[in-house]
Amino acid sequence: MATEEANLGGWSTVKPVTEEVKEICIKEKSEIEKKAAINFKDYIPLLYKSQTVAGTNYLVKLDVCQENGTLEDKCVHVMIHQALPCNGGKLTVTGVQYPKTIIDPLVPF
Repeated sequence: MATEEANLGGWSTVKPVTEEVKEICIKEKSEIEKKAAINFKDYIPLLYKSQTVAGTNYLVKLDVCQENGTLEDKCVHVMIHQALPCNGGKLTVTGVQYPKTIIDPLVPF
């Protein structure tokens, strides 16, 4: 049975971002820029993995400096925790890795 529920505590496969994940990234942009110590030229969420724990952990790849779609694109990998709704659903940026490239795999950190 290959469902997200069967993988509680484990990371999902890498998927294209959903509208929900895009909204989370937009809400946390200033915190991500602060932790990366840079204001990004671009800010395009691309891919993500998730982990269901006491809430949800998101590991997201964002394209932050496009160079005509080449492998030279600069990306940032971001870990964001979303608390359970019963605990307020608060978003917390727990980690930022910058710079990354478009081909760097999403590996939990």
